[in-house]
Amino acid sequence: MSLADAVAHLSPERWEKANRLLIRKALAEFAHERLVTPELVERDGDLYVVRSDDGLTRYRFTATRYALDHWQVDADSISRHRDGAELPLAALDFFIELKQALGLSEEILPVYLEEISSTLSGTCYKLTKPQIPVAELVKSDFQAIETGMTEGHPCFVANNGRLGFGIHEYLSYAPETASPVRLVWLAAHRSRAAFTAGVGIEYESFIRGELGAETVERFALTLVDRGLDPDDFLLIPVHPWQWWNKLTVTFAAEVAQGHLVCLGEGDDEYLAQQSIRTFFNKSHPEKHYVKTALSVINMGFMRGLSAAYMEATPAINDWLAQLIDNDPVLKSTGLSIIREQAAVGYRHLEYEAATDRYSPYRKMLAALWRESPVSSLQDGESLATMASLVHLDHEGASFAGALIERSGLTPVEWLRRYLRAYFTPLLHSFYAYDLVFMPHGENVILVLKDGVVQRAIYKDIAEEIAVMDPDAVLPPTVERLRVEVPEDKKLLSIFTDVFDCFFRFLASNLAAEGVLEEDDFWRTVADVTREYQDAAPELADKFRQYDMFAPEFSLSCLNRLQLRNNKQMVDLADPSGALQLVGTLKNPIAGF
Repeated sequence: MSLADAVAHLSPERWEKANRLLIRKALAEFAHERLVTPELVERDGDLYVVRSDDGLTRYRFTATRYALDHWQVDADSISRHRDGAELPLAALDFFIELKQALGLSEEILPVYLEEISSTLSGTCYKLTKPQIPVAELVKSDFQAIETGMTEGHPCFVANNGRLGFGIHEYLSYAPETASPVRLVWLAAHRSRAAFTAGVGIEYESFIRGELGAETVERFALTLVDRGLDPDDFLLIPVHPWQWWNKLTVTFAAEVAQGHLVCLGEGDDEYLAQQSIRTFFNKSHPEKHYVKTALSVINMGFMRGLSAAYMEATPAINDWLAQLIDNDPVLKSTGLSIIREQAAVGYRHLEYEAATDRYSPYRKMLAALWRESPVSSLQDGESLATMASLVHLDHEGASFAGALIERSGLTPVEWLRRYLRAYFTPLLHSFYAYDLVFMPHGENVILVLKDGVVQRAIYKDIAEEIAVMDPDAVLPPTVERLRVEVPEDKKLLSIFTDVFDCFFRFLASNLAAEGVLEEDDFWRTVADVTREYQDAAPELADKFRQYDMFAPEFSLSCLNRLQLRNNKQMVDLADPSGALQLVGTLKNPIAGF
């Protein structure tokens, strides 16, 4: 690739379109989070205006408003005006013109603009790809759907920052480029590294199963040739970016002293997933996913992986898998998890001595292996990331709408089956165990058959689940899941994470497309909620205490977190204390 070819996707036409799409999202989500207050100027045409901080620049657009104060802004209707003249749309100018309204500090603004630039560049790249209509995409395989996603997180405006990737690395490692990746393997001295695994998993046979006997022998010979004993080392898979950009420099002492030895690449080819640091094994789809440390800033966090956190990961997964297995309600929904079965972490003693436990310097070298869902499929079943349900193609048609069409079911019946598979387990986990997940689109895989959701698979377990009961009896290895959450904030785990951050988009897309009326969507959510509650009369007191049908709930704002601190959005020691709560939203199921 020539130097110029690397930026061939950055054409004026694509840049203009990417800016328009991003400003559309910014207007919609910032209005939702009450950072901007659009003024209605024409009732008939739903025409609104948002003004810059100095009041001199005006953004005019048409929008339809839906439940949960959702703004469906028409991208083509947006125009920008100043001193009577129309100006081109430019996202960077938009954030500068509204920096006070958005609360962007002098320190955060340039870095946020860099994340916006990166997100725009990613959109331009996606616009070069063949446009696959959703009717075709619903028939595609698991990874074609994964790499076909174009939007990223539905709430966050700067959702593809990936600060640290240059263009060459973007083209090599971004999920949408679908470039096969070989992982770098290091040998890490056991004095500084630890491997932990679920019940019945033993290091030697596990690594042999993942790498193949030949590769294991090759790596062992590399160590022997250097006068080292392979038994003194553990093998760690590493993201190539992490090796080239971090470990070779930041961990130079470890390499020089022989605590870390680079063994080369493995033979299997992997595909980066939507979360960018997790890889699917393309050569052997039944083998484990590998999640790696990646010291890149993306969507409010450095995407490292903590060696200390890895130690308890397999035990937490075993505990949850057993809880699901022993619970008749969860079993009946078909819920499963793909367990993080093994983990390896490396402790850099000097950085540990110099930092607290939340420091990114402690999260530079670790990996985990997560089960593949591929081998659990029955005849005729296929997989899709749940993020696909809110995917829209270039014509504005939704993936969910195409699934409904393919299923032959009524939209309400299709939705009910999806909710029983995905939503009922979340309700039951909350009410029966005070157990909450981070159940956004990227953390759930749907099992489909002829377009119908059969069951849900939850993933990203150890880092994302929490138990909110201070008196829950937990095994010592699982104790870290216990979190203190104020009573009035507990149900936000469903109202925010599910209603506001996922159903809000799904419902409005289906309504805008004419597939399913908004009232029918939320009535079905209410029906499935009541159906679950009627089937669990023993939990009646909890249903009253935490009322799913309360008239309103607090609006918890995600962009506000990122605009305030885009390197560490949430204090990991006190996640609920970091919430940005602004007013309330009407509960869309309260009326049912």
